[in-house]
Amino acid sequence: MNFPAYFDCCATTPLEKKVQDTLFNYFANDYGNEGSRTHEFGLRAKQAVQKARDQVAAVVDAKRDEVIFTSGATESNNLALLGLAEIGRKLKKQHIVSTKIEHKAVLEPLELLTQQGFEITWLEVKESGRVNPDSIAEALREDTLLVSVMHANNETGVIQPIPEICEQLSNHDAYFHCDAAQSFGKLIEPLKNDRIDLISISAHKIYGPKGIGALITRRRGFKKCPLTPLFIGGGQERGLRPGTLPVPLIAALGTASELALKDSEKRIQRCLELRSVALEAFAPLEIKISGDTENVLPHVLNFSIGKIDSEALIVSLKELIAISNGSACTSTSYSPSHVLTSMGMSEEEANACVRISWCHLTPDFDWGGVVQRIEKLF
Repeated sequence: MNFPAYFDCCATTPLEKKVQDTLFNYFANDYGNEGSRTHEFGLRAKQAVQKARDQVAAVVDAKRDEVIFTSGATESNNLALLGLAEIGRKLKKQHIVSTKIEHKAVLEPLELLTQQGFEITWLEVKESGRVNPDSIAEALREDTLLVSVMHANNETGVIQPIPEICEQLSNHDAYFHCDAAQSFGKLIEPLKNDRIDLISISAHKIYGPKGIGALITRRRGFKKCPLTPLFIGGGQERGLRPGTLPVPLIAALGTASELALKDSEKRIQRCLELRSVALEAFAPLEIKISGDTENVLPHVLNFSIGKIDSEALIVSLKELIAISNGSACTSTSYSPSHVLTSMGMSEEEANACVRISWCHLTPDFDWGGVVQRIEKLF
């Protein structure tokens, strides 16, 4: 069977060969339980987990004990946001600042908090898809508990001004959470800022397996972030995430993180090359790119072509190329993208947008057939 070329790397990425080798080794050979302390199998599993903590932490200049393994960024987001609710109520700080373009894994926990008495200030982004850092400062109050802003948008690839937001928060004690599912291991320096208290990541966005991620919980001085666990039943992960640790997945995330840090610049250059080729091929179609074209991930292109409906475009191209028209997490919904409408697009304009995303593992691709197929839709 001939598969189409894969250009949906914002949804998930292929496995790196070295990551795959690590994964299979801990499934087939070093398969001990990290909690088993009486024999060599358990010891080797524990060593693998601790090594992975170091590898993940190194990407953002964190410490080993600040890495909490989860099932992925969605769980990490939930733990970060809902896990702060108890201290918020205790301190009578029940105000949160976030944006209208967050992933549903942030929006829905925040909506739940509003039902529990919290107040959310939703920041606008306008056509660029970027938050104005000054709007963060304007939204802050004495009772602000948390600011949650994603690093890079999963639909448009637009990069948020995280360093500038950190600066705005320098004189306020609100916790800062960053959903970095799309940027961890890809945009290195911004996430090293120690003003970011909580960082959510997923392995399958950085050429690792699905089902594993982490919440990085930085200390402020010697104070731990006061999170409350979402469920209980064991002492694993400092009591914040009970259950037997999936050592193969964790070790694979560690390897993926180490490779991402080591090969970051090389990967960016490869993605920029692929972007340049795609833009050159699409030039005759006069595509309209969504959002800021300067502050954008090098491997993401969200655009529309006139009034051609995205569903019609995707169906027309499905034998040639695998692309999407929004978040894979909401792909069953036929409502227009909340990200694109928050950027001021009409429903018709939002429904015309498609997302193409690639990675350093993407082979060279001849766009000629795609362009010819699209031209037939006019």
